[in-house]
Amino acid sequence: MSNSRRPASTGRSYRSGYLKSPAWFERRDRWFRAHARIGIPLACQACGNSATPAELELHHTDYDGVYQEGEQWRAREAHGDLVPLHPACHELLHRLIDRDAVLSRGRDRRTASALALDRLRAKLTELDGVPHE
Repeated sequence: MSNSRRPASTGRSYRSGYLKSPAWFERRDRWFRAHARIGIPLACQACGNSATPAELELHHTDYDGVYQEGEQWRAREAHGDLVPLHPACHELLHRLIDRDAVLSRGRDRRTASALALDRLRAKLTELDGVPHE
């Protein structure tokens, strides 16, 4: 099992294909619109700082629903499978997952993401003394 940054069954690269596709940008916009309808202020789920949609990336805790049909990408991930993070926090989260053998190979992606996010929050709290939720 691997928690690499791309779905296992995609032809083109996830980063250069899916994350640049119209399907992803529409899915991303739908996520932020749905979040706005709920009325909860946007914040990075690692550091807890508020942000705008332009300041956040969405981390995939699962790639179910991300696939290609021919050359077209499909963006049907569940709303709860996307986690808002500042780009720097997102990179730190991936570093934790990618560099920890237990997280990168011993757990499913959803579990690895949750455990890494907990570790990242704890580390950020340790560094600045402010609890991060």
